Order: sequence, then structure tokens, then C-alpha cells
Amino acid sequence: MSLHPLDWIIIVGFFVFQAYLGFHSRCQQRGVMDAADYLLGGRRLTLPVFVASLVSTWYGGILGVGEYSFRYGISNWVVFGLPYYIWALVFAIFLARRARRTHFISLPDHLGAAYGRGPALVGAAVVFVMTVPAAYVLMMGDLARMLLNWPTWVGISLSALLSITYLVTGGFRSSVRVDVLQFVCMFGGFALIIPFAIHQYGGWSFITQNVPATHLTWHGGNSGWYIASWYFIAAATLVEPAFYQRCYATENEALARRGILWSIVFWIIFDFMTTTAGLYARAVLVALPDPQTSYPALAIRVLPPGICGLFFVGVIATVISTVDSYMFISATALGRDLLSRLRPLTDRGVKAATRWALPASAVLAIILAVGSRSVIALWRDLGSIGVPIMLLPILTTFTRRFRRPHAAYVIAWMLIPGLVATFWIATRIATKHYPLGLQPIFPALAVSIAFTIGLLRKKP
Repeated sequence: MSLHPLDWIIIVGFFVFQAYLGFHSRCQQRGVMDAADYLLGGRRLTLPVFVASLVSTWYGGILGVGEYSFRYGISNWVVFGLPYYIWALVFAIFLARRARRTHFISLPDHLGAAYGRGPALVGAAVVFVMTVPAAYVLMMGDLARMLLNWPTWVGISLSALLSITYLVTGGFRSSVRVDVLQFVCMFGGFALIIPFAIHQYGGWSFITQNVPATHLTWHGGNSGWYIASWYFIAAATLVEPAFYQRCYATENEALARRGILWSIVFWIIFDFMTTTAGLYARAVLVALPDPQTSYPALAIRVLPPGICGLFFVGVIATVISTVDSYMFISATALGRDLLSRLRPLTDRGVKAATRWALPASAVLAIILAVGSRSVIALWRDLGSIGVPIMLLPILTTFTRRFRRPHAAYVIAWMLIPGLVATFWIATRIATKHYPLGLQPIFPALAVSIAFTIGLLRKKP
């Protein structure tokens, strides 16, 4: 794919301005930044910044969404939209205020307060691996391959390493500051492409006449079990570190709930735009060899120079916002939650450990991304392992209906479901089929539920 020089000027200008915002946030911070300020911005996150940061962070898989929309049509909304709205609404109603009330800094703090040091260490290790933004640096690598003809691994490595530069100095403040820019860019980019597509090709009738019939069905040709598995994977929202991190960082409890409710509204709007763009891509680019390139290919087809550059900035901003935020969450899990529990650290030591953990997170992201060639597969496999490990152990910390078990029981409760899911995935890799034909999240969650039932308090 080749872009006009004007498009490249716009893209380079975006990266320069983003770097300026990231570094400038640290320059504006007066005095010495303590660990809580570095990790949560002093807990002064306002509603607009909360919404912009959470919306942009939680929607990084734009090329994967484009691939799914191109292959399966409006089923994209059923699989990657609706289940996440449902669980985000549950989080807003039942968990947002409670999370802010705890005054914790990270998700493993819940496990530590309820179950002790051992489960907190396991939780920190799981959060570290699960939030490493491998799928998103893979998308940046693919974008570099499409636009610059670079090897994918080069784009992966550069995006992972460059994203940590301003996080090292500015921490959470830098992350949310650039998220606001990325929020504006991602909505602006997709708001541009749809009117141009309608003007050039026509409206809904053009789509219905030029896409397969299954693209206009809720299932898109996939099995009900496959789609159902994503509704269980989406339950990861209830233990999503980015949600908790932003709730901890808000000014008060009410703001945390309102912020998530407003975020759902913006996700619905953005999903409408991305699904519509995916349908146009399928209708216009019938012989496209790589569906992951559907959005960039459609942009080059329908947008004039300059406007095309703005759209690519929107795509890049959507991805890089998640790379930045997840990289910082992953480094926090390793530096603050894991290392400081293994060896007590001072406030200054916690900041230093988190900063040193950023390169470690970047390296792991590069390794996982280079080893996988499918964004959707990364989402599915990591979600199928992480949800059974974290979901019920975390949720039970919010209620007194369960007995508080010994730490060894909790560690088994976390690790055994994760091993079951890993076995299911390994079997599929080796044989091309899942055992018993089941998606891995179902047997793994069944094991976790069995552990949970064993903790129900008996009636007196």
C-alpha cells in the first residue's frame, strides 16, 4: 500500500505530537512524584479524561475487528460488541463504586487483602502476562508491513519499545494524557471514511447487494457454541485491570460508575462505525487476500490524500492507545505487585521497579507477537486461560457469602482451571481439534465453579 506524501506528513505529525504530550505531562508535574502519583496520577482523574482513556484503551484490536467484520459481517457486533457492553454494564452497576472504595492500587491487591501473599503473587504474575499487549504490537507490526514494506517483526519491536519511552518518566499521567488525543483521532478517522464510502458507492442497498447473505445474519455462519464462548470470554471485563486502574484513579466513587456508563455509549457508537466500514470493505474489496488489511485497503480506495492520512492516524491511535495503557498495567503488575511482594520496597523502589519492568513487558510482548500470526487467536487463547484463573477468585472478594479459604486452596483454585484451559489449547494446536469439541473456556470455568461451590457458607 502506498500513501501520498501529505498522508505521511499527517502520520508523522501525529507521532511527534503524541510524544510531546507524553513527555510534557511529566514536565508539568511539580515536585517529586510518589508511587501512588506515578501509578494512578494522584487519584484525580476527571470524567472526560476517564471516558476518553477507558474507551481508547479497551478498543485496541481494530485490525482484528476489521478482519472479523470482513469475514462475518454484522456478527462482529454480536461477538465483539454486545457481550462486552453487557459485562461492562454489570461492572458499572455492581463493582465500580466498590473498587474505588477500596483505595487499592492494582487488582492483585484484592487477592492480597482477602487471601494473603501467595494468591496475590499468582494474581500479579497472571495480570503481567495477560496484559502484555502482544496482540496490539502485532497489529502495529502488520501496519508497518502494509505501509512501509518492513518485516513484521521490525514494526512489532519498534512499536513495543517506542511506547514505553514517555511512560518511564510520566507514568499513568502520560498514558491518560495521550489517550485523550488517541480518542479524538480514532473517532475522527472512522467518522470520515463512512460518508466517503456512501458518497462513492451508495447506502445500505449497495451493501445488501454485494455481501454474502450470512454477513447480514447475527451468527455470520459461525456455530452457536463458538459465539457463546465469546460471551464467557467477555466476562474478563469483570476482572479487566484497565477498568479497575481507572476506577482507583478517579476523584470519587460516583464518577467511576458514570465513567463506565458513558464509555459504553461511546463503544456502541464506535462499533457501529467499524462494523459499517467492515461491510463496505467486504462489498468493495471482494478479492482482498488478507482480511486484516480491510480497513487500510478501503481507505486507500475511497479517501483522497490528506483525508486518508487522517484515517490512518485514527487506526494507529486506536491500536497504540491500548499498547501504551496495557504496557503500563503489565509493568505495574511485575514491578509493583510481584517484585515488591517478593522483596519489600520503598516508595522510591516501587517506582524504580515499575520503570525497569516496562522493558521486560515490551520484550515479552515482542516474543508473543512474533510467535503468533493471528490477533483473534491471541484474544481467544489468552482470554480462555485468564478468565477462569481470575474471575471467581476476584469476584468473591466483594462478598461475604463465601468462606475465606487457606491460601493453598486459592492458589489451586486459580492454577488448575488455567492448566485445564492450557491443555485444551495445546491439544487443539497438536491435533487441530479441541477435546470433546468444547471451547477451552467451558471446562476451565466448570473447574473454577466447582472450587467456588466448595466455599459456599452453610446456613446455620
